[in-house]
Amino acid sequence: MSDITPRIDFTQELAGLFDLHGRTAFVSGGYGGLGEAIAWGLAQRGARVAIAGRDAAKALALAGSLQGAGYDALGLAMDAHDVSAIRTGVDSVAAQCGGIDILVNCVGMQREQSLLEVTEEAYDEVLAVNLKAAMFQAQAVARHQVAAAGRGRRGGRQVHLLSVRAQLGLRGRGYSAYCSSKGGLAMLIRQHAVELAPHGITVNGVAPTVVRTEMARHWLENPVTRAQITERIPLGRVADPRDVVGAALFFSSPACDFVTGQVLYVDGGITASQ
Repeated sequence: MSDITPRIDFTQELAGLFDLHGRTAFVSGGYGGLGEAIAWGLAQRGARVAIAGRDAAKALALAGSLQGAGYDALGLAMDAHDVSAIRTGVDSVAAQCGGIDILVNCVGMQREQSLLEVTEEAYDEVLAVNLKAAMFQAQAVARHQVAAAGRGRRGGRQVHLLSVRAQLGLRGRGYSAYCSSKGGLAMLIRQHAVELAPHGITVNGVAPTVVRTEMARHWLENPVTRAQITERIPLGRVADPRDVVGAALFFSSPACDFVTGQVLYVDGGITASQ
């Protein structure tokens, strides 16, 4: 009986598992706390990084910082509320860079309102930014990735940031819009994964708990809420940005060739215990 286990050149194949040289990454919401950390992580692994966000000045400033450190980067304005702006931004980067290999969608917002007080305006905006924008970013990038796969360049990556609220409700807070948008995004990831799999494109999500960023300042500077958060995390601390960067880099890299349709909960064990 022949040996069916493939032979691996350990000095070559494993060395390149996280190598992103020659790849272009489109990072939307890339100048926020997590987006900025992920942009730096992608650049340090060799990717050219395009940072897109509503505030052009912030996107250009981060791109300038990356360039100053010797990395290949560019910044552009893109309003996630506007599907035409999403398509224009993606197409512009693809034209300038010769394609887009990696999408990392860091766009997200929350407007907290209790169930009895939720307004249609607030609910629509949260879903437009957290779910609808993800859908049409994925579509715009996929069009370029599928075309590239047809020319022999397979291995596109799409990564979305979610939250543990994709799986868990939050007691005592008004999270109807946020939780439903992130839960919907988890299902969108699965559907896009199976549709894009024939083209060699993987689609996955990273779902952290509270992360030590500006967005979490109101939680972490309040001793009561900080204690409540850390007490229910089995590892006993909130996440640092680097915890999320590691997961995003994995899903962006060649190491993820056979992983698709997954959501990785970077949560210190919350979803394992609730």
